[in-house]
Amino acid sequence: MADGPRYLRIADLLREEIRSGTWKPGDRLPSHTELAAQMRVSITTARNAIQVLVAENLLYTATSRGTIVRSQEVLESVVTTHIRLDRPKSAQDIFSEIARAAGREPAKQFSARMEPASAEVAMWLGVPKDSWVVSRTVVQYLDNEPWSWEISFYPRDLAEVTGIDSPHDIPEGTTRRLVERGYAETAHRDTIVARPATAEEAAVLGVGIGTMLLDHLRIGATAERITRVTRHRSTAARNRLAYELGEDAGTDIIRRVLGAPHPPGNSHSFGNSLVPGPP
Repeated sequence: MADGPRYLRIADLLREEIRSGTWKPGDRLPSHTELAAQMRVSITTARNAIQVLVAENLLYTATSRGTIVRSQEVLESVVTTHIRLDRPKSAQDIFSEIARAAGREPAKQFSARMEPASAEVAMWLGVPKDSWVVSRTVVQYLDNEPWSWEISFYPRDLAEVTGIDSPHDIPEGTTRRLVERGYAETAHRDTIVARPATAEEAAVLGVGIGTMLLDHLRIGATAERITRVTRHRSTAARNRLAYELGEDAGTDIIRRVLGAPHPPGNSHSFGNSLVPGPP
């Protein structure tokens, strides 16, 4: 190992082993205690070495599984897909569709609650501050790896009439639920910002504080009202957002040139793929 603090030398060694394939995505590294014994250093030194690689997005920590090697692939999501009016019915939501189309296994942790609208949420939804809104939170995983964090807010009256106030997950997704109940969104405003992760975001996503995130805010509306606001946060280095705009014939040509996959039975429902990430 090169000269320098011991924890950095251990991080250098582990980084090289990950890049050479000694440790593959999904592999569990030795525990801090095991690593300390192998390297003949203190547990603090071993922990600091691991934290270096967590901050570099090469590893993540899971309470029940230890320290895991991250996938280095990039998930591309066509974010205009799930708001298409011709999107076919399905028993799974858009994240599950994207993941399975890319050959990954999706999972999620869901929670819902009624809460008073903050000044920010009230502004987005066009409702009075402190009025009741429904908040639906999903932490999404790919092959057990924390991938993204999504929080959606809905006006209380709309959530109640559409059943979105349910304390349970809606497998087909809330976009389809709104369509089914007569509230198909006809307009959207998206704002995407790349910024460092806060301590809370880092803890949820299993990344280091300051890791660059994509913070994607979408506000949806019908011709009569705003229906929801969704905030989706994911690691910038592992996610790519794409938009498909214009007529279908041109979109098909672009997809053929790019080699984007098309699911059986519908040539316009996906444009998602996994591509190698940076070395």
